[in-house]
Amino acid sequence: MTQHQEAGAVAPAEAAAEAAAPAASRRRGSRWRAVRQAASLYGLVALGSMIGGVLRAIASLGIHAHMEAGFPWGTLFVNVTGSFAIGFYATLTGPEGRLLVGSRQRQFVMTGICGGYTTFSVFSLETFRLLQAGDLPSAGLNVGVSVVGWLAAVWLGHRLAMGLNRLKGS
Repeated sequence: MTQHQEAGAVAPAEAAAEAAAPAASRRRGSRWRAVRQAASLYGLVALGSMIGGVLRAIASLGIHAHMEAGFPWGTLFVNVTGSFAIGFYATLTGPEGRLLVGSRQRQFVMTGICGGYTTFSVFSLETFRLLQAGDLPSAGLNVGVSVVGWLAAVWLGHRLAMGLNRLKGS
């Protein structure tokens, strides 16, 4: 052992290793931070999907309780109102929007709640079942009214939010 080592001096190779250790630790820390942030976002989207799914069930059951059976009124209702909601929220919170919200909140609402609320897979299944039953007019009506209704609802939500965005004040 040299006199410098006994006095606490560090050899050049050891100094380089010690200097690299904090940098490696920072890289590991930033990777874990990214993993935690992604997991948190997925958790928010999952929570939003759960909320949207419960709202869908309530709305669909409520509509079916008041409408005649045979046509998928509940699915049509939730898909049109969900289309309105996503058009409205996307415009209201977009770059030119009146409300400034973060991307995580937009993901929670638009991907989570609206995605869980709308039921395009159920729409497809119900239309397929109408076709299987030979009810071509109802299947065609379901497709036509749904697509037009969804697009009209997104447009209406967008227009209403644009009007709000133009209002003065906060």
